[in-house]
Amino acid sequence: MSTHRFHRLQTAIANADFDLVALVPGANLTYAANVAVHRSERLHMLCIPAEGEPVVIAPALEAPAWDGLPVRVFTWRDETGPSAILRDVVSLYGWGSAHWAIEFNNMRYGEAEAIRRAAPNAVFSPAEPLLTRLRMCKDADELASLREAIRITETALQRAIEAVAPGVSERHIANVLRMAFFELGSEGLAFEPLVVAGPRSAHPHAHPGDRAIQPGDVVIIDCGGVSHGYHGDITRCLALAPVPDIIQRIYDVCRQAADAGRAAVRPGVPAEAVDRAARRVIEEAGFGAYFIHRTGHGLGLEIHEPPYIVEGNQEPLEPGMVFTVEPGIYIPDVGGVRVEDVVAVTENGADVLTTFPRDLITITP
Repeated sequence: MSTHRFHRLQTAIANADFDLVALVPGANLTYAANVAVHRSERLHMLCIPAEGEPVVIAPALEAPAWDGLPVRVFTWRDETGPSAILRDVVSLYGWGSAHWAIEFNNMRYGEAEAIRRAAPNAVFSPAEPLLTRLRMCKDADELASLREAIRITETALQRAIEAVAPGVSERHIANVLRMAFFELGSEGLAFEPLVVAGPRSAHPHAHPGDRAIQPGDVVIIDCGGVSHGYHGDITRCLALAPVPDIIQRIYDVCRQAADAGRAAVRPGVPAEAVDRAARRVIEEAGFGAYFIHRTGHGLGLEIHEPPYIVEGNQEPLEPGMVFTVEPGIYIPDVGGVRVEDVVAVTENGADVLTTFPRDLITITP
């Protein structure tokens, strides 16, 4: 458990006038305690009060995850269930009528109901605003983990590109990626690899299929590895010769848009300004109707997290924020392209964490 991070969190809880925050397995718990615990049907909860020691309610078989950490652990067994222990903890710490901050987006209905039954007079508020603010700006350790995740990701991407050839299926390339990630030491997949070719590339989130890659196809590869819980993310495009003129044209525009988006990143600029900078290039080239998603998303313990780089988000960028810049153009029945990089906001502008070349990769059979 990071003492510095825990103290920041506890101070934020007190400043928000919460008595405690309750976290279940997921990114917020991992951030708060630097512990990754298994999420199952069993109740497993970290309670952090505004003052005093943190408390864990854990299934007995998962309690060892907390060994050596400055928390008090209460365990329950499968044959008895967690209700009695939860009631005892609420009574012991006087949380029955407390102001709880809970994860509205991550906590399951059954977990919230268990708290309500144990603390029927409690008041509940969403914990997300508090936790989002703390997690958005990455510290040096987090940035180091992100850089390692991206290094793994770019190495795996190179292996996948080397496997692309006429007659090879999208699914085969995705499997090459999966194997590469684990061979390179990734803790898992940030998300299932996206490999789509030819006209199917006009669907940004299509799953890899059995379609064989053919000459003239553009191929989108979007993938990410994981290091110390932090996610990498990159998208690159390649094409099998002969490359259609329209594919080369939209790729050139998309790359210019990505360049413009990255150039717009600096402290104090609203997040939407990065979206506008990238989108303007595509709109002025006449392809605005084919850019159908936001320009980017935050990256960290989750593959999608704040800040979101989208029109309407006026959140000022701050040093330590990390997010993707990934404009795309998708023309139905023709194909699509996307260029995605990861940037970290610095005191003076942006540090581009991805290093993979951005040229359209052309493969000549």
